[in-house]
Amino acid sequence: MDPRTKAAEARVARLATVDAEGHPHLVPCTFALDGDTIYSAVDDKPKTTMALKRLANVRANPQVSVLVDHYDDDWTSLWWVRLDGLARILEDGPERDRALALLAEKYSQYRDRPPTGPVLAVDVVQWRSWSASNSYH
Repeated sequence: MDPRTKAAEARVARLATVDAEGHPHLVPCTFALDGDTIYSAVDDKPKTTMALKRLANVRANPQVSVLVDHYDDDWTSLWWVRLDGLARILEDGPERDRALALLAEKYSQYRDRPPTGPVLAVDVVQWRSWSASNSYH
């Protein structure tokens, strides 16, 4: 399976942002991949605030990385895909609506309870990947 398909089919990713002082911040996220754009919404899962650190970080520094990976005790099955890009925050509009539709298609929870917060759009500028199946012989 190619890296784009692996990334698109994965259920969770890790989003890495950096604040204005250069401090890293890493969080798991649900996401949908559309071509070279990744969408992740601020949803209604319990949070202490909707003013999330990841959003503040993107406003200060839009360069982000998204890591999608698979672990298995059978190490010949390991793989990861890293997508580096520039993030944008979508508060409203047709692109946000399309992103929410893609997320609802992938996650039933979003069909039952559509996210009300902003959507993070990451325009991927570089794809990197590794697969153990290409390393083990």
